[in-house]
Amino acid sequence: MHHTDNSFNIQAYMTKGVERVVADALKATLKDPRESAFMVKFAAASRAASAKRKRAEEAGEHIPPFLIASITSSCNLHCSGCYSRCNHATVDAEPVSQLTGAEWLRIFEEADELGISFILLAGGEPMLRRDIIEAAAERPGILFPIFTNGTFMDARYFDLFDRSRNLLPVMSIEGEREITDSRRGAGIYDRLIANMDELHRRGLFFGASVTVTTENLKEVTSGAFLKSLSDRGCKAVVFVEFVPVTEESTHLAPGDEEREYLRSEIARLRAEHPEMVYISFPGDEKSSGGCVAAGRGFFHINSHGCAEPCPFSPYSDINVRNTSLREALHSPLFLALQSGDILLDDHDGGCVLYEKRELVEQLLAGSGT
Repeated sequence: MHHTDNSFNIQAYMTKGVERVVADALKATLKDPRESAFMVKFAAASRAASAKRKRAEEAGEHIPPFLIASITSSCNLHCSGCYSRCNHATVDAEPVSQLTGAEWLRIFEEADELGISFILLAGGEPMLRRDIIEAAAERPGILFPIFTNGTFMDARYFDLFDRSRNLLPVMSIEGEREITDSRRGAGIYDRLIANMDELHRRGLFFGASVTVTTENLKEVTSGAFLKSLSDRGCKAVVFVEFVPVTEESTHLAPGDEEREYLRSEIARLRAEHPEMVYISFPGDEKSSGGCVAAGRGFFHINSHGCAEPCPFSPYSDINVRNTSLREALHSPLFLALQSGDILLDDHDGGCVLYEKRELVEQLLAGSGT
């Protein structure tokens, strides 16, 4: 019973979040008939997906509304402290045995059938896989936020985003020019601003993803920085607390004081600036009954098809290449995490699965993998 009650609360919280994003988007798009038409259709698709998930829940099966898909292990940047490189999920070698465009299309189709409303495309650098992003465009009932470093955005991509309003670029930015370029490389900030200006010129939605560290916390929550994004047409800001995956980068991870500051700032921003959507990860989980990984609110598929609890927790006992998305959701590891207490535990930092990785490894060993 313990698991079902928590799942129901999580589902209600996540569904409300989806509906709020759609409602905010609808309010913001009334001036643009094409955008409004898409949002009305997506709102209907989102309601239908939510009803599918509710029916499944009543039948004893939990389907999360979100999926994170890391569609490539390649990236052209070497951002300092990148969790994906530290976990060796992103490499410089030529990728081998990654899922094909056709295999990802099958996953997207099955996600649609299950009632998954949002698929976050990540990497590596997802825009290196144009074939997969074009496949995503074919599933208008799912919203695809594309978490990108923005360096591969070209005229073909701008045209694709114009035609396919379910593709939502979310560009990584660390604050103003100096701090962004110091973490991501010289000239990246100017490239991001040029992309935002072109998206805005075309009347297209986009978001920004900010990795929050002890060094940029004040800057990325400042009125000047957020106004510069809003003025350029940014509709959503995703604050991702830095997760240290090496001892050397521990000093960058927000502590209790910084996390409390971020939480209060986001509450203030939501009240004072409803024109933008603010999402905090994993901060928002605190109000939703614990970590929402491992299929409680979302799960992760890596570029080789392994179903993992979360990008920050790269453990897997099942591969979607050999099975269905539905079966992956019911893997022994996921079920053990959902029914146990790890995801609900109080913990020191932002990411409970990273902190308790030894327990996750024990569960993995226990599932016979």
